[in-house]
Amino acid sequence: MSEESTGENEVTHSLYETMGLVRIIDVDPAGRASLEYEAKREQCHSGGVVQGGFISGWIDAAMAHAAMARNGEGIVPMTLELKVSYFAPTRPGPVIAEAWVERHGKRTSFYEGHLRDKDGTVLAKATSTILLADVSRVLAASKKATGDAA
Repeated sequence: MSEESTGENEVTHSLYETMGLVRIIDVDPAGRASLEYEAKREQCHSGGVVQGGFISGWIDAAMAHAAMARNGEGIVPMTLELKVSYFAPTRPGPVIAEAWVERHGKRTSFYEGHLRDKDGTVLAKATSTILLADVSRVLAASKKATGDAA
């Protein structure tokens, strides 16, 4: 994949690759999602512990997938607030990020999620307030901000 590529699919693929996404296990229209990641050594800091930004990103992505499953393709979930509590160090290897809707609103919803290791140990938990933004408005604002005519 070319670094110069600007297509949406390439950007999405590149983000998934950078984050270490292995597969989307499940998305449920009731507002649940499970994603599998491979925690890489390159994502670690001292002592072989995965940097917290990746952990919060994995849970945040699971919450976004849960919101998209619940609300359909017409919305873009935008995180307004994210709180993460870390319970145990995340080490290289497979991890599962799971998320679910806690309270659904018309424009704002509340989601929760956690990250667990292959043995089922919960490594971190998160809560999020998500704005359910109209996709056409998000795309229009993006084009205006970047000057992209496409």
